[in-house]
Amino acid sequence: MLNNQDFALLRAKSLGGSDIGAILGLSRYRSAVDVWMEKTGKEVAVRDSLPLRFGQFAEEFVASEYALATGLSLVTHDDAVVHPHYEYMHGHIDRFVLSGDLSLIDSDGRITASRILECKTANPFAQSEWGESGSDQVPLSYLVQCVWYMMLTNIDRTDLAVLFGNADFRIYEITRDLELEAMVLERAVSFWENHVLTNTPPLATSEYDYKTLFGKSTVSKSVEAPVETCELIKKLKALNEQVEQYEAEISQIKQSIMGQMQDAEVLTFHGQTLATWKAPKPSVRLDAKRLTEEHPEWASQYQIAVQNSRRLVIKELS
Repeated sequence: MLNNQDFALLRAKSLGGSDIGAILGLSRYRSAVDVWMEKTGKEVAVRDSLPLRFGQFAEEFVASEYALATGLSLVTHDDAVVHPHYEYMHGHIDRFVLSGDLSLIDSDGRITASRILECKTANPFAQSEWGESGSDQVPLSYLVQCVWYMMLTNIDRTDLAVLFGNADFRIYEITRDLELEAMVLERAVSFWENHVLTNTPPLATSEYDYKTLFGKSTVSKSVEAPVETCELIKKLKALNEQVEQYEAEISQIKQSIMGQMQDAEVLTFHGQTLATWKAPKPSVRLDAKRLTEEHPEWASQYQIAVQNSRRLVIKELS
């Protein structure tokens, strides 16, 4: 069940816990198209951001707080857990919770842990997306990730420990739901067999997906639109006109606020700050025009061609 494989290669060639939320359309950061692009080798996204790095850094702290709060013993396991029947399904478990003095793996190669611990950090402003501590009311993308790990390990409970900012620590209890697990498994198998293995992209669900799938155009290629598309373009024009009206109203409100503030930086009401109007810190930029004029021989050495992305332009219907 447990295989010591290179993490980057495994992630690119199989489905992991962080992929399942995107496949199901539950992730705010990635889509099924993003996962398909990665698994088919068309594009490997560099997952590196400050929140991601902080989450990785804080994992140890969240785990230690869980151990302190529960008195339970934790063990790490660096190897990937692979599904017993689908070798393209894997997961990296943050921590296993042990009962007594048992070792993590018994003589038959089975996991003996009583539960899984999943460690998270979250923005304090996102607390409304979470239920009461001790419940199973967590964001759906995290819920299906826990479902995924319980499916892989055959463990019936996951504790999800989350730290909001630096002041609110909670533990959520998620028990195994075989019906939900079967649905997640079915969707994962379908995604892999019908999209990854056949090199067929899943349906696009956003403008970003369409730009990802069709980033390059075929020169001079034209397609004939059905009548329904003409009606959609008319509706889009009407919606844009409404947007322009709202933008004009928004501008008037901003002008009114600016008129009240004039040269003041802060607008308050009974001690509460309503608005600020300040100049940001000065930024430094390269004067490319001047460099080209005064030192063209230098500028030419550092110029590169940049391929612009496609731009959708809607024309007026006659």
